Amino acid sequence: MDSVPLQEAKNRGTVAVTDLDSPYFDQIIRLVNLDRLKNAGLKLVIDPMYGAGSGYLAKALAGGNDELIEIHSERNPLFPGLRPEPIMPHLNELSAVVTGNKAAVGLANDGDADRMGIMDENGGFIDQLQVFALLCLYLLEVRGERGAIIKTLTTTSMAYRLGEIFNVPVFETAVGFKYVAPLMVKENALFGGEESGGYGFRGHVIERDGILANLYFLDLMVRTGKTPSQLIDYLYSKVGPHHYKRVDIRFPENERKSIIDRLRKSKPETIDGVKVVREDTIDGFRFILADNTWLLIRFSGTEPLLRIYTETSSPERVDRILKLGREMAGV
Repeated sequence: MDSVPLQEAKNRGTVAVTDLDSPYFDQIIRLVNLDRLKNAGLKLVIDPMYGAGSGYLAKALAGGNDELIEIHSERNPLFPGLRPEPIMPHLNELSAVVTGNKAAVGLANDGDADRMGIMDENGGFIDQLQVFALLCLYLLEVRGERGAIIKTLTTTSMAYRLGEIFNVPVFETAVGFKYVAPLMVKENALFGGEESGGYGFRGHVIERDGILANLYFLDLMVRTGKTPSQLIDYLYSKVGPHHYKRVDIRFPENERKSIIDRLRKSKPETIDGVKVVREDTIDGFRFILADNTWLLIRFSGTEPLLRIYTETSSPERVDRILKLGREMAGV
């Protein structure tokens, strides 16, 4: 196949350059009051992780009295020195810059900017399940909107409690936004998201948008006058404490069947001293406990990884339950 220089292709008319930024920002302005965010007087650290979202948050928030610091701001498909996934430990530098500059919050996006990550004012990571619940709270309480919430089975059970408080239905799907999006359309859902940190919103494209999610989180801070850590406390005052963690374990591919057999035979009556009230195999092996704790053991769909997840009432219980999950799987 012949190749030609880009400028020559433009001259021939075989390549056309289209401005997609302008309609995107027009849409963002319809969804969130950027002037309110720009003039909040907050010091912000932005980390696009060398990805496609570089410059977007900075452009959206430019021109106000906020102080903006952007790191890893060039677009570089090699992502030098980091893995462009907006979770810990890949956000250690963002944490250091937030604390070093006494910033109000750190806002991150992954390589293609459809996912987001939040670092609080103390340099602590707010995990994806906490962010999911906070965005639910923002839409339902702060904005006063109503509509269904769509979550994957690896996303927080806090959604159910918020659904009860605000009288909205909550639906659950298998892992992947490809399952979330059709249900959002069917139910005209207000919000949908998954454990990876990708969230979609009604009135916008039915796809994850990490730029808009960050702006909504910032709007939640500004409109409530709360820091990110205070927002967690406020959330827990409504739904109780919820702590989450996932571990990824590599295994020889020829052991997959043995792991599955062990999990199929495992029928625990209790986990960490609490009765198992429900089991399902919708996407992996999930155990729901009487206190709403859950443990999920599932295989990655793309690589030889066994993923073990839990959400429970304390960090100490998280570690114990993850250890029990590993013992059940024999890994």
